[in-house]
Amino acid sequence: MDWVTCAYSAACTGIASQPSAFCLAHLSPEQLTEVLQEMSPGRLLDLRGTTVNSDLLTRVLGATGGRPGRTRLDRVRFTGDVRLSGVTFEGDVSLDEARFERLASFFGARFEGNVSLAGARFTRELSFHGVTVRGHVSLDRAVMSRDALFSQVRFGHGLSCERARFDGYAAFDGARVGDGAAFRGARFGRTLSFRKVSGHAGFEAAHFAADAYLSATGRLSVARARADGLLDVAVARCGVDLRGVEVAGATTLRLTDSQADLEGAVLRGPATVTGRGRSMLTSLRQVEAASLSLFGLDLSACRFAGLAHPAGVRVKECTFALTPRGVRVSLRWPMLRWFSRRRALADEHTMRGWMDPGDPATTPDRLAALYAGLRPSDRATSADFAFAAMEMRRQAGHRWWLSVSWLLCGYGMRMGRAAAWFALLAALTAAAVFWGSASHADRQAESPSPAVHR
Repeated sequence: MDWVTCAYSAACTGIASQPSAFCLAHLSPEQLTEVLQEMSPGRLLDLRGTTVNSDLLTRVLGATGGRPGRTRLDRVRFTGDVRLSGVTFEGDVSLDEARFERLASFFGARFEGNVSLAGARFTRELSFHGVTVRGHVSLDRAVMSRDALFSQVRFGHGLSCERARFDGYAAFDGARVGDGAAFRGARFGRTLSFRKVSGHAGFEAAHFAADAYLSATGRLSVARARADGLLDVAVARCGVDLRGVEVAGATTLRLTDSQADLEGAVLRGPATVTGRGRSMLTSLRQVEAASLSLFGLDLSACRFAGLAHPAGVRVKECTFALTPRGVRVSLRWPMLRWFSRRRALADEHTMRGWMDPGDPATTPDRLAALYAGLRPSDRATSADFAFAAMEMRRQAGHRWWLSVSWLLCGYGMRMGRAAAWFALLAALTAAAVFWGSASHADRQAESPSPAVHR
């Protein structure tokens, strides 16, 4: 502690007032009245380390006219209800490691500066509902043992709750978090409702012990987080980072003109990703999901390499990358190749050098397993993937007859190629027959006629 403590006892950590050398909690009624009379709106309020009951808090706020200036309440112990309705703090407020033993309600309060509640402990309910803070709010390492309400708050320069603990229900619905909200390493013991939040939010390495509902208009990151219940995420016109997330329950991801990255995610329950507008997935690499449904997404740039259960992925109304069309010359056999346009995974484009290099571990064998396992709902994409699976097996050099099948009829799926070969064979046969007939006629014309004997 960097202040002179109360002389009442060695156990009291309250800041000593002068000239009594006692904290406000241990002043006589006459001394307390004198100290309160010296307080005025807009001036420094310093109660660090003091034990404050409901009556003392009411008298202090009354003495400041409900408009204290710079407020220092570090390590204060509030033994009664804290109700700050109508109070405006005109300077920065520090409540680091404060203890709230009963209700802590900041409802109706206004903070013109920054607010720090780092390491604070709330034994009962905490309400920040509707509070306006023009500066930044810190709840790093804070412990909220009961419900914590932050609905409709306005944070001008963001919120930080790194390694905070929310043991009760936590609600941030309709909040505006300014420069963003950070919940890195936070733990949520019960349901988290983070719906319709305006601004960026980061839940990196957070632990959701129950259900979590996340919805934001800014970039949302849940990378390396763990959810023991269901995880419901909705974003609009931004990006969402779900790399390395681990979800035990159901996963629902709704994108509107947004993009998402699921690389390395472990989704043990059923998972659904839906897209509206121009929504896309950028990566499903190393994803472990026994049941994953993809609807209405742009998958043209999505990497699938290392997907653990491709047979469990259902694809509907999604778009994929297209192979280039035309004739190409190669140094490998066959030297002249022609390509028809078909739907393909981005991994094949990188392997063939049609796109920027991707995963160097992508091989034709692995791509063949992906193409064979994925289950698109429309017939055209399903046929293209079946063709691509055979193509990757041929590229891997497993069977010589695959090359013959590819050359003659496109693995039985390019009957136009077979018709072309049949037409060529028929033309060659007809030409051979015609040439043979013409040669025979010429030989007969050139040979002398036998003499006729009577």
